[in-house]
Amino acid sequence: MGQVTVRVGGYSHPVSCEDGQEAHLIALAAEVDRRVASVKTMGGSYGEPRLLLLAALLLADEVHDLKVEVAQARAGLPPAPPSPPTVTAVAPLPAASAGGASSADVAEPAPAPAMDPQLAERLARVAERIEGIAADLGKG
Repeated sequence: MGQVTVRVGGYSHPVSCEDGQEAHLIALAAEVDRRVASVKTMGGSYGEPRLLLLAALLLADEVHDLKVEVAQARAGLPPAPPSPPTVTAVAPLPAASAGGASSADVAEPAPAPAMDPQLAERLARVAERIEGIAADLGKG
């Protein structure tokens, strides 16, 4: 079993993985770290759990859109216009609410590029690997 220490949001996290997957896991953590940094630029001052939640929501939204594109490509349907990002700005939590939902501004979607069937298949495999790693991380 491999063991790596990844750095996300300025914090180090030891993580176990299958042997040979260390570099891949480090690359995934770097992507999560980029998403956390992106959330930080949206405004607000949040603790690590909230930053990680918002970064996870951005990644989950992207995975969802890719799954829809793959399903449409497999069905021979033209790609649908992309959905607007779920989180584009982060509103501060009201002081009186400990668990209230934040509001989000919605950006106009960009035109969808043509989907290459080979790319769609590769993205589906990548999404499955990400989900598997996420499930493994959730267990530990």
